[in-house]
Amino acid sequence: MTDAAPLVVSSYTLGTEVSFGDRVRAAATAGFDGIGLRAENYWDADLDDAEMRALAEQHGVPILEVEYLTAWGTEAHRDQAQRTKEQTVFHMARAFGVRHLNAGLLEKLPLDVMTDAFAALCERAGPDLTVALEFMPYSGVPDLATAWQVVQRMPNGGLIIDNWHWARAGQQPGDLAEVPAERIVSVQLCDVRAEPMDPLRAESLGHRLPPGHGYGDTVGLVRALAAHGVAPAVMAVEVISDELVARGVDVAAQVTADAAREVLARAALA
Repeated sequence: MTDAAPLVVSSYTLGTEVSFGDRVRAAATAGFDGIGLRAENYWDADLDDAEMRALAEQHGVPILEVEYLTAWGTEAHRDQAQRTKEQTVFHMARAFGVRHLNAGLLEKLPLDVMTDAFAALCERAGPDLTVALEFMPYSGVPDLATAWQVVQRMPNGGLIIDNWHWARAGQQPGDLAEVPAERIVSVQLCDVRAEPMDPLRAESLGHRLPPGHGYGDTVGLVRALAAHGVAPAVMAVEVISDELVARGVDVAAQVTADAAREVLARAALA
């Protein structure tokens, strides 16, 4: 992993109620290289693709991450809302020149069912897009080994490594050995509390800490990924924190950007 990966502020880091203009401005002021958008942010922007591209590029923070593909495990879960969202995410990626799509699966299904469903998702996305699967310890894909089993047969399948999920799943650097470095397309920086919350997903969705400010050894993970030869498309900062969001979009952007840069400097990647 090199310092060439752009530093991107993921959507949830700045909250769900932030206008597109405020998101762009705060990210630029904090020194990010780009922003991430969820389909919901895209729908709420009330701008066309060209206007969104122009505004983001004017501030020097192009859209470099799009998400989030969910509920693709069975046809029963793929209701019309999810199908619409999926098509929107595909469209966003092509409209903004993003080559990877973030995906996750909460439903706990047999491995063969998840593998076949992921293959179908990759086929729907098309060969020009990489579907990057994120393991989450409370989900149907709870760890890196399972994620790699699901992804490996698809040439346009990739992996996301998120430090919160990495720490809470109890992963270790040695767990990277079976995964080709080039299949890890996105790294998400954040940190964990000293003790996990119950339920675990509630911590993930509102109580993360800035990278390097908790107990997840973010520096150690970054160094392990670099040693493994990982060169992600983006170095995303995904600090989903109710406390930070409550302090305002500018504070959330600046605190997380500063923390991420400090982690990368300590890991000798910045």
